[in-house]
Amino acid sequence: IHNGLVDRRPALIVRCRTTADVVAGLEFARSAGLEVSVRGGGHNVAGRAVTDGGVMISLADMTDVAVDPASATAVAQAGATWAELNTATGEHGLAVTGGAISTTGIAGFTLGGGLGWLMGKHGLAADNLLAVELVTAAGEVLEVDAGSHPDLFWALRGGGGNFGVVTSFTYRLHPVGMVTGGLIAHPFEAAPELLRFYRDAVADVSDELTVFAGLVHAPDGSGAKLAALVVCHAGDPDAAERELAPFMAFGSPLMTQVGPLAYPVMNTLLDAGYPKGALNYWLSSFTQGLPDALIDTAVERFAAVPSPMSAILLEHFHGAVTRVGPSETAVPHREAGWNLLIPSVWTDP
Repeated sequence: IHNGLVDRRPALIVRCRTTADVVAGLEFARSAGLEVSVRGGGHNVAGRAVTDGGVMISLADMTDVAVDPASATAVAQAGATWAELNTATGEHGLAVTGGAISTTGIAGFTLGGGLGWLMGKHGLAADNLLAVELVTAAGEVLEVDAGSHPDLFWALRGGGGNFGVVTSFTYRLHPVGMVTGGLIAHPFEAAPELLRFYRDAVADVSDELTVFAGLVHAPDGSGAKLAALVVCHAGDPDAAERELAPFMAFGSPLMTQVGPLAYPVMNTLLDAGYPKGALNYWLSSFTQGLPDALIDTAVERFAAVPSPMSAILLEHFHGAVTRVGPSETAVPHREAGWNLLIPSVWTDP
C-alpha cells in the first residue's frame, strides 16, 4: 500500500476480479472467524486496508471505468484511482470532484466525503454519488441509492468504509475541460503576511475558484522552506484572470506557475510530494476561522520541521460544499472555513 509506515501481514489476500469474488472472500473470512480489511486504492494513510493475520479483500484489480456522456454519469469499480477516473471522464470533457493527489483511490476518498479542487463549484465527491453496488457483511449484494436503501445511502456518503464492501460507484459528472491552475511560491519569511492576505482574499471568491495555502518545502530536495498558494479556477479564462489577479499580484513571489491546464493534470501537481512507499503520519482538523494566533503558531512550528517532505496545508471550504445541510449526508463539515492538514512525510525508517 502507499504508506511505508504501515507494516502488517494478512493471513490471506483475496485478489478480487468480480463482485462474486468479494462475496466468496467474505464468506471464507466469516467461516474462519478472521478479521476483514478492504483495500481499494491502498492510499489511506492510517493503513486500514491491511489487517494483521486476517483476510484482506483487495479490489486493486477492479479498475474499470465506464462513462456515459449522454447522461453525464460514470460507473467506476472500487479499485480505480482518481488518475484512472479523471482520464476516462476527461476524454468527454466531464469530471467530478476528486483527489488533489491523483494516486488516491476513489473508494475510501468518496466514502469519507472527498474534498478537492471542484468542491466550491460541485460539492464533495460524496455529494455527487448517485448509487453504489455493495456487498454486506452477510454476503448480500445490494444496489444502493436514495430510493432503494436511503439510510444506507446516507451513511455511505461520508460515513467511511464500515458499512460493507463497495464494489462500484456511480457518479454524477459535470462539464469540466480546461481549468486555470498552478502554484505561487513565496519566501518562507513572507509566510505570516501571505497567510493573512490569503485569509482575507478568499472570503468572497466565486464558487469556481479554490485556493489552498501551505507551508511547504521546495520540490528540488534542497530543504528550503516556502509559503505557497495552490489555485484552481474552473470557470472561463477571462473570469479566472480577473479573479486570480490579486493572488498573482501580492508580494514578491519566487515562482508563479499558473495557467491553463487540463483538469486531470491539475490533480497531478502535488503527486511528487507524496511518493509511494514514503513514511506518512498525518493529522487534520477543521479550524474555527483562521486567526492570527493560528497563523503565527503554524509558521513558528514549521520553521523547526525536520523532514524536507512535511507540510502544513490549509484547504478552503466554500461554495457548493457549504450549501448542503449538515444532516443531509454523513459529512457534517458544511461551514465555510478551513481544513488544517498536517502531513508528516519522510523516507528514513
